[in-house]
Amino acid sequence: MFDTAELDRKVSKEDYAEKAPPLRQQLLETQTALRKAPFPVIVLFGGVDGAGKSETINLLHEWLDPRGLIARAYGTPTEETAQRPTFWRYWRDLPAFGRIGFFLSAWYSDPILNRVYNKTSDAEFDEELDQILNFEKALTDDGVLIVKFWMHLGRDAQKERFQQLEEDPLTSWRVKEKDWENWEKFDDFTEASERAITKTSRGQSPWHIVEGADERYRTLSVAGTLLERIRRHIQQAMPSGGEAKAAKVETEAISDLSYNPTPGVTILSQLDMTLSLAKAEYAERLEELQGRLNLLSRQAQDAGISTVIAFEGWDAAGKGGAIRRIIPGLDSRLSQVIPIMAPTAEEFSYHYLWRFWRHIPLAGRVTIFDRSWYGRVLVERVEGFATEDEWRRAYAEINDFEAQLVSNRTVVCKFWMNITKEEQGQRFERRKQLPHKKWKLTEEDWRNREKWDAYEAAVNEMVERTSTYRARWTLVEANDKRYARIKVLETICDGLEKELAKETT
Repeated sequence: MFDTAELDRKVSKEDYAEKAPPLRQQLLETQTALRKAPFPVIVLFGGVDGAGKSETINLLHEWLDPRGLIARAYGTPTEETAQRPTFWRYWRDLPAFGRIGFFLSAWYSDPILNRVYNKTSDAEFDEELDQILNFEKALTDDGVLIVKFWMHLGRDAQKERFQQLEEDPLTSWRVKEKDWENWEKFDDFTEASERAITKTSRGQSPWHIVEGADERYRTLSVAGTLLERIRRHIQQAMPSGGEAKAAKVETEAISDLSYNPTPGVTILSQLDMTLSLAKAEYAERLEELQGRLNLLSRQAQDAGISTVIAFEGWDAAGKGGAIRRIIPGLDSRLSQVIPIMAPTAEEFSYHYLWRFWRHIPLAGRVTIFDRSWYGRVLVERVEGFATEDEWRRAYAEINDFEAQLVSNRTVVCKFWMNITKEEQGQRFERRKQLPHKKWKLTEEDWRNREKWDAYEAAVNEMVERTSTYRARWTLVEANDKRYARIKVLETICDGLEKELAKETT
């Protein structure tokens, strides 16, 4: 595929002087239209060293309004980055709706380098490329426009480029010993790059190969392609040229919500909701488990094992109470609780997983989510805030997200706090009478009870599709608060013990 890129493609000064100004004007006009679009643009630059990636990004910053741009270049991971999953830093840096992000040496760089230097096998390389595909698919399915440029030079052209840079005192610093070492492996880089491009050039995010020897040619090629891709995406997302569609989709547009393979039977209906614990036994076991959690969490900190705890459940099911019993067993300096509400205006301008990726803990730390990413397949599904396509594809996106956490030595505990509809009604009535709890009861809580069956069907499907071997759901019989709290603590402790045991094997 690089043979055609190595053709002698040049643009004369006269042609460039004629074509560049109107192209720049059209790009600026399109950037203005992009500000109202319900999606961001990611422009990814890959390719051989010296092919003009940095120069092209710098020129685009001159041509466009820099207030609507971000640029990120990635080198050796910092200590903060290295303690989190590989894609954490890319999720963190995503541009918001209406903005353009330029990414250099990003998610393709390390997989290709590792394969060239035999740090990974072909099978491992393919697995890394599959992870990239999952990442890009999650973004493009959500409407993100990804434009990928592979800037190429032939072997001789790259050597000449390095020599030119070295001869100029102002640019000699740009050529390092590692660059020449990579040049010696030019054929290996070509093979690995072709494998990566072939596997990851998909319909929604294809690669555009650009010959980088001639500056004027590569500028017009990149700018022209970028203009065409953004224009087409705006037209597809906003065919009438109006404002972005509102987030809420009418419930009538959502397909049948009563998913239930076995009518009359759900996962929740099979739980024994009479389980309880005596007060004296509860007090004894609570103290024991909080002490056990304290010891295990300190051992996990020393071992660099993180913990992510996600709570979902019915309103008034005891999520907050369970969290308050976890906190005494943790070091408050190394743990945090993240309450999840409706997305803010800022959060709404990103992929729905973005706000959760931001809070992934450092190695050895604990993050507790009071409601979580499962809102996409629960409240957003039932209330019609997500389209059917959005919530159906979320199962695979969530499984991939959690798999990345587990692969990064993170203990993932997911709890569904379950109570009966009758118990919920009684708790609501009690809350009305207690001044210190009255504020927790809202009109929305009462309204949600009317959709109990739809929510139960959504929970049933959620558990079936996202309770994986490495990130299982724990269904907590929570009619008795004491029993529920002990089960939560036991599950967390067991998860930490299991992960710590791997350190000794």
